[in-house]
Amino acid sequence: MNLDEFRNLVVAIRGEIAKTVQGQDALIDMILISIFARGHCLLEGPPGTAKTLLARSVSAVMDLQYRRIQFTPDLMPSDVLGVNLFNFQTSQFHLTKGPVFTNILLADEINRAPPKTQSALLQAMNERMVTIDGTDYPLGLDFFVLATQNPIEQQGTYPLPEAQLDRFLFKLVIDFPNRETEIAILKRHAGQPIQTKLNEVGIRPLVTSSILAEGRTLIDSIHLDDSILTYIVDLVRATRSDPEILQGASTRAADALSAAVRVRAAFGGRQYGLPDDVQALLVPALRHRIILSPAAEIDGRTTEDVLRTILNRMDAPR
Repeated sequence: MNLDEFRNLVVAIRGEIAKTVQGQDALIDMILISIFARGHCLLEGPPGTAKTLLARSVSAVMDLQYRRIQFTPDLMPSDVLGVNLFNFQTSQFHLTKGPVFTNILLADEINRAPPKTQSALLQAMNERMVTIDGTDYPLGLDFFVLATQNPIEQQGTYPLPEAQLDRFLFKLVIDFPNRETEIAILKRHAGQPIQTKLNEVGIRPLVTSSILAEGRTLIDSIHLDDSILTYIVDLVRATRSDPEILQGASTRAADALSAAVRVRAAFGGRQYGLPDDVQALLVPALRHRIILSPAAEIDGRTTEDVLRTILNRMDAPR
């Protein structure tokens, strides 16, 4: 696969997802960047903003195994990972695999479950394997978690542990669409059921496991100059010394950001990354990895505000 073929693939994927989701082009690109960068993605937004529909549409365009977990307060870790059950006929334990054994895992409303259950995904997201009763079970290189969550301020939600947040490449915030897009959505759904059925809109599965591997191989060849790598590291390190930040971003964040920069460069048909790529991806890659100081929160500052201040303060390479 060359760059032109890769760009044509991305355009085709966007077109398929647009059959069900309108007005979210930037978010769709971010999810695709996360997939090709071997990362995981967290979508946050109020109910009714098509978070789950977007996640399902992305999974429909991927010709990979897909499973969904609806997170609830009574969900247990074994409901996610699976459990060894004793078979009385064979007098042996048999593993009943949980929904985590798949390629694409939709963790719907992940912050509805308590931290104990959320943490069941820690090893799976980081190592792409799970350990059950001392035995390791690989999940495969295509394993990808696409999680949705409601804002923390809503009733019945639990904040995700910092260790788990750090395993998401991006945290994407979905807001309500603009007025024109909402009108277009209502016109498009006239005479149709409220709940969109993906099999009725004809989304074609375009990305097989082999195509995904080819795309990732191409992305690995994208060149990042030392000045770009230094720029990424300096931005991440700046979050650790900023007085408005209580806890800064990790080295994993810098590594994930550099991978995402390569994908965005490939989306643009370039064999090299630019400072613009870093600047466009910094906020979604770090907004969930930093904790603001109490003084910054009292002043009404947001993580986005603080990260953009750091961006404006640091000179980009020329």
